[in-house]
Amino acid sequence: MQKPNNADEYIAAYPAQVQARMEELRRTIKNAAPQATEVISYGMPGYKINSVLVYFAGWDKHIGFYPGASGIASFKDELSVYKGAKGSVQFPLDEPLPLDLITRVVKFRVEEEAAIALARKMKKALK
Repeated sequence: MQKPNNADEYIAAYPAQVQARMEELRRTIKNAAPQATEVISYGMPGYKINSVLVYFAGWDKHIGFYPGASGIASFKDELSVYKGAKGSVQFPLDEPLPLDLITRVVKFRVEEEAAIALARKMKKALK
């Protein structure tokens, strides 16, 4: 696959069933973090405020969702029904996306990012 320039190109490179799921995930992320900018980073769509909040990626049998270690740890009980790792979770293509859970994870990451930005600002002001 050629490196995509934007999320539309990224999504268009997948079969229709996967495209539909990624579009559903994309809308959910954008609704949860409307102030975030959509970027391509590490070759996949990401949503950034000061740094990237979350990424997603298409695979043969699942959609990968990457909210980072803190996003996974904060929702570990609810995410435990899915395969995953320290900073990622796999949503199977043959199951509905847990849109409410995704929304809450993204909103958590927005709040976390705001707290980090505030801490940086305060640290800079104290210098």
